Amino acid sequence: MRIFLLLFLALVAVAVRSEQAAPATPASVTTLAPVMVSGQQPGPGLWKVTSPDGHVLWVLGTLDPLPRHMQWQSHEVLDRLMHSQELLLEPGIGLKAKLGFFGKLALLPRLIGVRNNPDHALLKDSVPPADYARWLVLKARFIGRDRKVEKWRPLFAGFELYESAIKDAGMDRKGVVPLLVEAAKHEDIKRTPTHYVIRVDDPRALVKEFKRERLDDVACFEAMLDRVQTDVARMGARANAWATGDLLTLRQLANGVGDMPCRDAVSGADFARKLGLADVEAKVRQAWLTQARRALAANQTTFALLPIGEALQPDGYLQVLATDGNAIEPADGADDAP
Repeated sequence: MRIFLLLFLALVAVAVRSEQAAPATPASVTTLAPVMVSGQQPGPGLWKVTSPDGHVLWVLGTLDPLPRHMQWQSHEVLDRLMHSQELLLEPGIGLKAKLGFFGKLALLPRLIGVRNNPDHALLKDSVPPADYARWLVLKARFIGRDRKVEKWRPLFAGFELYESAIKDAGMDRKGVVPLLVEAAKHEDIKRTPTHYVIRVDDPRALVKEFKRERLDDVACFEAMLDRVQTDVARMGARANAWATGDLLTLRQLANGVGDMPCRDAVSGADFARKLGLADVEAKVRQAWLTQARRALAANQTTFALLPIGEALQPDGYLQVLATDGNAIEPADGADDAP
C-alpha cells in the first residue's frame, strides 16, 4: 500500500509544485548537461516573518533537485533551528487510511501492475506517434533498455524519464529537509506536519478503481518530454543558485509559472475527485498557512520549511502572512518583500 500511495502522492506533489518553471517548448532531443557545483556550499538565507506581538517565524526556502555532491553548510540556519520551539515541515499531501496489518497483506496483491496501462495497453499505443518517437530517443539516453516502462501509463513513464534525466545531470531529490528534521529530532524540537490530509475509507477500492481508470495524461507525457529536452540545464542553474545562496538568479529563474497538465491529469480523474483533490493546490496552501498562523501565535520562535518558488512568489504564502499584519524580511534583504 505504501508503494502505491508514495507513487500517487509523488506525482500529485510534483504536479502541484511544477518546478515553478515557465512552459517549455519542444527543441532538439540533445539536452544541455549543466555543470553542478560540489563541496561545501552555504545555501540561501532565511526569510523572517515577525508578528505584531514580536513572535518570529524563520522560513527556509527549500528546493529539489539539488547538486548531488554538494555539502550543505549553513551555521545560521542550524542556529535558528536550534533556538526555535517548533519546526513546521513542508506543505504537501498526506493520506490517512484505516487499514490494519492483515488489511495491508490483503491489499498487496492488488498493487501488482498499479503503474501499468489498463487492458494491457502499451505506451506506444497510448501516445501520439511523434511523441513516442521522441520518447524512444530520450529513453535510450536516460533510462536504457528497461522494457517494463513500456507497459506504464504515460504519466508514470514521463515521471520515470524526468527522474532519470535529473540523476544523469548530477542532481538528486534528497534535498536538505532530512538533515533539518534529524537535527530537530536530536534536540527534541517539536516537528509538525503541515500536509493537507486526505482520508481513504477503502484503500482496496481506491487501488482497484485507479488500475481500471484511463487518465487523460498525454498532455502530461508531452510536458515531461519537453522538460527533459529543454529544461534540465535550467533546473541545474536553479540547483546551483540555491547551493551558493544566489537568490538573484533564483528570482530570475522563478519568473513565469508554467501550466500543470500532470496535475490536471490526476485531479481530473474520477478516483481523485472522490478523494477531494479538486482545487488541491489551494487546500495544500491553506493547511500550511493554518499551522504557520498557529505557530506564530503560540511560539516565540518557529522554524518553517517552504518551497523556495513559493517564498519568491509575490502572491505566494508569505504574501498571505503579510496581509495578516506580519512584517516580512526577505532572505537576501532585497526591497521586494510582500
